[in-house]
Amino acid sequence: MIAQLKSDSIELLKQLIAIPSFSKEENQTADRIEVFFQKKSIPTFRKGNNVWVKNEFWNHSLPTILLNSHHDTVRPVAGWTKNPHEPLIENGILFGLGSNDAGGSLVSLLATFLFFYKKENLPYNITFAATAEEEISGKNGVVSILNELGEIKFGIVGEPTQMQMAIAEKGLMVIDGIAKGKAGHAARAEGINSIYKVLQDLEWIRNYEFEKVSDLLGKTKMTVTQINAGTQHNVVPDTCNFVVDVRTNEEYSNQEVFIFLQKKLNSEIKARSFRLNSSKIELTHPLVQSGLELGLKYFGSPTLSDQALLSFPTLKMGCGKSARSHTADEFIYLKEIEEGIEIYIELLSNLFKNQNNLDTVKVAAGF
Repeated sequence: MIAQLKSDSIELLKQLIAIPSFSKEENQTADRIEVFFQKKSIPTFRKGNNVWVKNEFWNHSLPTILLNSHHDTVRPVAGWTKNPHEPLIENGILFGLGSNDAGGSLVSLLATFLFFYKKENLPYNITFAATAEEEISGKNGVVSILNELGEIKFGIVGEPTQMQMAIAEKGLMVIDGIAKGKAGHAARAEGINSIYKVLQDLEWIRNYEFEKVSDLLGKTKMTVTQINAGTQHNVVPDTCNFVVDVRTNEEYSNQEVFIFLQKKLNSEIKARSFRLNSSKIELTHPLVQSGLELGLKYFGSPTLSDQALLSFPTLKMGCGKSARSHTADEFIYLKEIEEGIEIYIELLSNLFKNQNNLDTVKVAAGF
């Protein structure tokens, strides 16, 4: 059975790679995923470009686990030497846009769902959701179906982590800043140069270090990533716009950092959003404990995922390597997908076994 699951998953991934699925344009890959399940006589649910399914022996009295990954991709960067939408296998390597981020994890979680789909007497319900707009943290992605999914106890978010457990993830806040001066002629000592005004703020951002350092995620980090000023060579610029990328650890909320920056910077600043805060799952959580028993390692992830949008505990974990994401000639090893399916199944099987053992102990003790 597992061999067939591996084969079917890789074939589905090849089909998904062949269909462009940029964020907000994932309707055709959503169609393909729906057809995949329908051919297996599994009822599907859909909202927008999000598709989800439930295990056959769903029990409303049981808690629910969400298996989630995304089927949208970024647009291909310059430098591709292959067709990004032509799934190509060479020496056990599958090339194609979205193969690593996060197609491998998507189809591995899908295969895991299929493995448990018809099993009776599971201690949890299982929902698998293939969602949209992850690459832009869009409003029509996973957040748009949370009410439809019902109460979720915890979940796995499929992203390339080399099948190690990301138990924490840095948050993201993008800040737009503007320094205001006064226009004047560059040939005369007139005006107030907004570029010169902003230099003090940029230098402070560059050098400031937040006091609270996380064991898992390290420091909260600020990086100036864009700057723009001036209209022509002989006019002193009256405004200078800049953008700051802020990556928060779990010691600070995004809003807390923003209020602090407002007090420290002379420039006017505005946050695009506060919603992408740092997230974590406790080491003592049964899902993490199951992974530790299998010898899986854990770490804190510097990159953002849909995990930031979910209010319940989630473990970010998947096949592939994060460093390959958003790169030219993106690829994943077929062996990584095959091993990913095995590890996901082992992780949940061990979790279910531990839960059943706990239930047996509770019954024996009279609880």
